[in-house]
Amino acid sequence: MSQLPEPRAKRLRRPSWRDTRLLVGVALVLLATALGAYGLRAADSRVPVYAARTQLVAGQRLTPESLQRVDVQLSDVSAGYLPVADGLPSDGYVLREVRSGELVPRAAVGSGAEVAVSPLSIVVDQASAGALVVGSTVDVYASTPKADKSSGSGYDAPRAVLESVQVARLSSGSGFGSSSRSSAVQVLVPREHIAALITLVDSEAHFTLVPVPGSALREAS
Repeated sequence: MSQLPEPRAKRLRRPSWRDTRLLVGVALVLLATALGAYGLRAADSRVPVYAARTQLVAGQRLTPESLQRVDVQLSDVSAGYLPVADGLPSDGYVLREVRSGELVPRAAVGSGAEVAVSPLSIVVDQASAGALVVGSTVDVYASTPKADKSSGSGYDAPRAVLESVQVARLSSGSGFGSSSRSSAVQVLVPREHIAALITLVDSEAHFTLVPVPGSALREAS
């Protein structure tokens, strides 16, 4: 009786560069490594710039308390914003409104000599000031006292004297002048209109502030 041939164990072959599975695995590893390196480079290229911590109004001095650092991925666009690396300018003032949370444009910052407005306080009814906040944009109306106070109302019809000016400060006291229902509001007046507004204040004109559409206002409680 003849013997059956004994089966020979197959020897495992080392994977070669011609093995498709090995090539696919190596390609996946290289791809993952490349993507990780790209992600690290992208994260490292973020640029720290300043953002407004609170509402910034024209004429306001820039301080560390009014700003916060934000790391942004803006590439070449970041050149248009105030970089943290340069620090705050020694004579840095806000030239135009920057809302809370917004990045601070370089064009919105300049020297004190470049500020085109000056703060001036006027007394208004509390009803006129009640909804306002720092940064509100208002039109200013004034009613001057009548020359002949014996006829009718003591004031002439109101007329617009300033348009779209910003509120820089609100009084914290309960009242000003002879009326306990009045408040002082500091508005930013273009310098060419300062003298005319001071004349109205000295004539004891009655002022009313009217918020422009879309202006920031106090939230109703």
